[in-house]
Amino acid sequence: MLQIEHINKQFATRILLRDATAHLRPETRTGLVGPNGSGKTTLLRTLAGLTRPTAGEVHRNGMGFLFMGHSAGIKDELTIAENLMFSARLSGLDFREEKIKESLEQLGIARLADLPARYLSQGQRRRAALARLALSASIPLWLLDEPFAALDGAGIAQVGALCDRHLAGGGLLVLTSHQDVAIASAAAQELVFS
Repeated sequence: MLQIEHINKQFATRILLRDATAHLRPETRTGLVGPNGSGKTTLLRTLAGLTRPTAGEVHRNGMGFLFMGHSAGIKDELTIAENLMFSARLSGLDFREEKIKESLEQLGIARLADLPARYLSQGQRRRAALARLALSASIPLWLLDEPFAALDGAGIAQVGALCDRHLAGGGLLVLTSHQDVAIASAAAQELVFS
């Protein structure tokens, strides 16, 4: 279980989070919902340990996690396959060539595997970054910031299928999104920000 206990975050005089509290269980998709600037990304970064709260605590209870932020984190001079292999290797994930190819196939971009990333559209860059999800089934907690941004309908469906498989395997998913499809699931809950 992921426990969020009375998280507060203040930047100078601006309060972004006030007493955020939730207990999130495996097999649950949690959407952080609210307008731009309401603290969704700040809470996600706090859950990943990238931002320290002003007050409160996060308990991941030894749960390993994958954090994917707004930025695709793709290096222009590397091919799509090289980018994914590099990311997987740094994270201790399986980076064998056949696993990389399979991951890219799941995101519909295997045909572009040898193309330098500088030639990709924004949607293709996002798919290349999100191919990492296909390698991360063994990581219990996924923290995803706007994973559906820049994706077309097919891309949204592909990423949604990866998320559904992760949840079905006992995973936990926390995400921010401006697309309603992101949290449309029986095993979903929302934390609303104003």
